[in-house]
Amino acid sequence: MIIAVDGPTASGKGTIARALAAHFGLPHLDTGLLYRAVGRQVAVNGGDPDDPADALAACTFPDGLLGDDVLRSEEVGGLASRVSVHPAVRQALYERQRAFATQPGGAVLDGRDIGTVIAPDAKVKLFITASVQERARRRWLEMAGRDIAVALAEIERDIAARDARDMGRADAPLKPAPDALVIDTTHFNREQAVDAVLEAVRTRLG
Repeated sequence: MIIAVDGPTASGKGTIARALAAHFGLPHLDTGLLYRAVGRQVAVNGGDPDDPADALAACTFPDGLLGDDVLRSEEVGGLASRVSVHPAVRQALYERQRAFATQPGGAVLDGRDIGTVIAPDAKVKLFITASVQERARRRWLEMAGRDIAVALAEIERDIAARDARDMGRADAPLKPAPDALVIDTTHFNREQAVDAVLEAVRTRLG
């Protein structure tokens, strides 16, 4: 059974995907980490994330980079959004994601194009969203908890810009699959969001 969890940054899709993986006993892949690793590798290489050749060259990042906490930073998140617009980068990472999705027994993947591109055959497709203001507030609280000082308004601008890039790119734009369950978590806390999604998935599975 493949479960696809898509949505914009800070919508709660990662938390929800991990909860679903634990509930159903399935392996989980945060596909956004792959793009963050490419973005980070571009910076390490001294390249330009807006240059297709530099971004493609960074797809050969070492596997060990996926465990580096630096990938969770806002700076790297912005780089990931910029490298992800390049079709060659998305193609280079496609097979890696597809192989994970189609492993025996199934998997849970979260990202921005899982239900539309990576696993259009997923048994369950979810699109998790929330308002820009709420997503910025969540990210601000997360960063404050890590003693990272940044203005809430700055995070809100960054998230809005990232949304525009992700939704507006020509290749695999961020959007719900036609048969996806769309769940808005704006007014949910973490536990309420997970409970709502688990109930929706159980209903979908019958």
